[in-house]
Amino acid sequence: MNEISKKVKHRKKKHSHGRDEIVGTARFHKNMYSHNLDGKRSVIVWLPPGYKRLRNAHKAYPVLYMHDGQNIIDPKTSFAGKDWRVDETVSKLAKSRKMKEIIVVGIYNTPARLEEYSDSEKGEKYLKFIVSELKPFIDSNYRTMPQREHTAIMGSSMGGLISFIAGWRYSEVFSMAGCMSSSFYHDGEKIFDMIRENNGPKKRVKFYIDHGEDGLIRGQKMYVKLTELGYVIGKDMDYFYAPKAEHTESAWADRLERPLLFFFGNKR
Repeated sequence: MNEISKKVKHRKKKHSHGRDEIVGTARFHKNMYSHNLDGKRSVIVWLPPGYKRLRNAHKAYPVLYMHDGQNIIDPKTSFAGKDWRVDETVSKLAKSRKMKEIIVVGIYNTPARLEEYSDSEKGEKYLKFIVSELKPFIDSNYRTMPQREHTAIMGSSMGGLISFIAGWRYSEVFSMAGCMSSSFYHDGEKIFDMIRENNGPKKRVKFYIDHGEDGLIRGQKMYVKLTELGYVIGKDMDYFYAPKAEHTESAWADRLERPLLFFFGNKR
């Protein structure tokens, strides 16, 4: 596998929440070449405030990979001008020592989003890009903890669907999969066929499942399926129903703390 090569570009950002810059550091890798994807892909890497401190020069960090990367940090690039506020939430929880500091990698979506975020040929190529090209690049250029125990993937809507598929099919890479308001209905609920066809033991992956009113039926169905396989709330699964929550970036931002603490929370 050839190394993905593109210089890091620093971008000055302004938040809509009253600050001139985001918390921490954002680095933008524009138009990264991929053997697996049709065309190039842009990626944003968020580094926690402690990453650049001299005393942490040799410290390594867990990594969270997120889909719809333009929506997670910067309201200027986010859909409808509202972002997930990942920088604020992670920084706040880490500062209060409720969770570990982590690196967040946001993968920009494209017009092929629907196919790439589903159980399809393009979806498999997208996951291969993450696993065989992007992750090695991130691990080579940033101080990461590359082991599966410290690697998570998360998204919402179709991004939640592909996160579940990633955890299910690449459990040797990801030990945590966050699925917020996931489109489990897609393609005739094909995701449930994938679960039924599994003949081996349950995956060694922590799954976070949540939804608002719109995902109630399939979200509950996924919860039941996982419990039938032996997943236990608080151990290797978390489930949350948010009544009246909208299917928006703002709604996912409001409940982002829960999966972050489930995956990276400090034990008390």
